[in-house]
Amino acid sequence: MDYQAILYDVENAVATITLNKPERLNAFDDEMLAEWHHALQRADQDPGVRVIILTGAGRGFCSGMNVQAEASGAGVLRSESTVAERRHSLRDRVHPIPRTLIQLEKPYIAAINGAAAGAGMDMASMADIRFASSNARMGMTYVRMGLVPGDGGCYSLPRAVGTQRALDLIWSGRMITAQEALEYGYVLAVYEPAELMPRVREYAEQLAKGPATALQLSKKLVYRSANIPFDEHLDMAQMAMFIAQTTEDAKEGPRAFVEKREPQFKGF
Repeated sequence: MDYQAILYDVENAVATITLNKPERLNAFDDEMLAEWHHALQRADQDPGVRVIILTGAGRGFCSGMNVQAEASGAGVLRSESTVAERRHSLRDRVHPIPRTLIQLEKPYIAAINGAAAGAGMDMASMADIRFASSNARMGMTYVRMGLVPGDGGCYSLPRAVGTQRALDLIWSGRMITAQEALEYGYVLAVYEPAELMPRVREYAEQLAKGPATALQLSKKLVYRSANIPFDEHLDMAQMAMFIAQTTEDAKEGPRAFVEKREPQFKGF
């Protein structure tokens, strides 16, 4: 696929997906959603990619749906179409991204460089780890449009900040600063705008040098264990440990420790 609405590049085992419609703060449409989904699948299936970064071009991270298009009935929700046609509008156009992400085992990092509003904040919430620029703003602005979070935000946001904070943000629709997001535990760190991508890339490349199988299995354990009994978690942990022990990286780690050097993990 030739990308028009996003940028995609891979360097040092890190794939960066950049939403690229800065003139409208990277509000998404069908074109961007299709390319975004394709890029996620491409990065997931590429053995040369170990970590994925999502960010936005220009002043915005992602301002969610294109409000002007929605107001005219030509947006993602297709408000001018019949009920039968609207019934699966999100499932067919937007949900392929969160459905792909829920299965993604590779670390997925959001570099929130600017405004992340409505579905844009939902998309940031789906990242495993979030970093923000000091001038970034985030908000669950659906209520201002008389809508509800339709992209998984009611699932992912409470897991990031807790139920009380999530409901406050969803019900009020207010925008919060990067510093507030840091205090809420929504982002891991806040950097000055010029430092954001270099610092995020540094973090991602450090992860990419790690034992890929162990990182991915650990991610799966964290997410899958949220809704299962402890005994089931221990069973899953045993299986994950068994798989990790079979990798070359599991041999390299102890060997490097004994030899007092940095391990050279190969990802298998």
